[in-house]
Amino acid sequence: MSPTRRTIIGGLIGGAAVTALPFALRGEPGSRPTAVPDPGFTRIANQAALPAQFSLPLKFPPVLRPTRTDSTTDYYTITAREANLTILPGMSTRVFSYEGSFPGPTIEARSNRRVVVTTTNQLPVPTVTHLHGGHTPADSDGYATDLILPVGGWPAAPAHATSHTGHMGHAAEMAGVVAQGTRDYVYPNKQRAATLWYHDHRMDFTGPQVWRGLAGFYLIRDSVDDALPLPEGDRELPLMIMDRSFDANGQFTYPSADPTLRTPGLTVNPNGVQGDVMLVNGVPWPFHEVKQAKYRLRLLNAANSRRLRVSLSPSPSGGKAFTQIGSDGGLLAAPQQMSSIYMVPGERFDVIVDFSKYAAGTNVVMTNSLGESSTNKIMQFRVTGPASDSSSIPAQLSTVERLDPNQSVRTRTFTFLNTSRNGKEVHVINDQLFSTGYIMADPRLGQIETWEFRSSTHHPVHVHLNPFQVISREGGLEPEDAGWKDTVRLTPGDSVRVAIRFDDYAGKYMLHCHNLEHEDMAMMANFQVS
Repeated sequence: MSPTRRTIIGGLIGGAAVTALPFALRGEPGSRPTAVPDPGFTRIANQAALPAQFSLPLKFPPVLRPTRTDSTTDYYTITAREANLTILPGMSTRVFSYEGSFPGPTIEARSNRRVVVTTTNQLPVPTVTHLHGGHTPADSDGYATDLILPVGGWPAAPAHATSHTGHMGHAAEMAGVVAQGTRDYVYPNKQRAATLWYHDHRMDFTGPQVWRGLAGFYLIRDSVDDALPLPEGDRELPLMIMDRSFDANGQFTYPSADPTLRTPGLTVNPNGVQGDVMLVNGVPWPFHEVKQAKYRLRLLNAANSRRLRVSLSPSPSGGKAFTQIGSDGGLLAAPQQMSSIYMVPGERFDVIVDFSKYAAGTNVVMTNSLGESSTNKIMQFRVTGPASDSSSIPAQLSTVERLDPNQSVRTRTFTFLNTSRNGKEVHVINDQLFSTGYIMADPRLGQIETWEFRSSTHHPVHVHLNPFQVISREGGLEPEDAGWKDTVRLTPGDSVRVAIRFDDYAGKYMLHCHNLEHEDMAMMANFQVS
């Protein structure tokens, strides 16, 4: 289908008290990770006047249109700039935006059709764009030091580009490929239809810059997905879920040591920042009217560190709430029924909800059982009445290639640990603080490898370039492990094995924890594909 397929395109969406909870226990470097309690997070208490839950309508980011097209390529322009938006009623919030919206505009691409996004940085700080889930050449992947400097210049560029987490005493390191003002990102889209997203990936500052608004959907479509009789048009809902908090003046609150984002670091422990206002597509606790029909929900956990267990209340009669049809990397082979979905930051789940199982007039709340007080509810669906519905869910959705673990040429282990260095809390992989020059793995193109991820506490692990398949988990596979994944959850003392194969593009890429505060505190590693 064409990029104009969607019929619901929206536009506008839009200093706090800090509670630092105890840090989790650490495993010893080089040892089997020790099971620890759920880690303490820094929770930011909201100070602004908030709307009543489910009093504001859900909105959708605008769908970006190409500036031009040719026989092989769609060309887009995006400007990263500050904007004043209405997120809380009666207040103006200053955000970091793509094209003046929060979330940024949605890009709808076609499988195997090239996209070029010319990105201009009018922000007061450097930025980097990573297409999360994109099968992307290294020079367009959004490596953490491949900065786009502000169009007006950046006096701190040399210091920033040569030092990672200077507050932790790292030695000077080689800079990335730095662009002045503008960069072209080239996305060949040689991959299946899937729900991707793009977001800032600037080294040391991913957490605060995503928190301030730098994220948007990137949807890839293909003929396999097009041919299925799934809900579409205004019954296909991309839902970007995140948490934030605001000061008394309605500004985003984040505990940066330097609010200008020139010097990295937090004023509190770095285990993860959470807010107490739940946003969906930038709207606090929205409602959305639905007919008694099937809807396709593209769920994205875009929170910095908050984990979600999403369910519907009340549950539908005669079955489970969700029929999962897709994961991070696109369609599953066959649908699976789920009562709830455990989502870690960065994960996407493509699901069908059949609202014909609810009586007209029912208010259905999407809940988060991992939340507390204000964060245990996400949004509300208002079932308005009957409607014709020709959509259905086929028993077979797609053909999913299986990566055979028996064909694996090697096994690599990556141990994610919270530990201390020189009296400071740090987050390491294989006892290594991140260095742009250190290569932790050297996979070859076209070879299947087994990667084992081990953890001392909760870590969502994200791998760039290619998706993987989860083949084993301590305690058994979970429903959320199904299909092609690019982000997988680790729980305390967990061990997860995945089969992975890198294709098409050689170069240096990253794997890292997608708890953005862990990422900013050096829980990243390089791998070099050749």
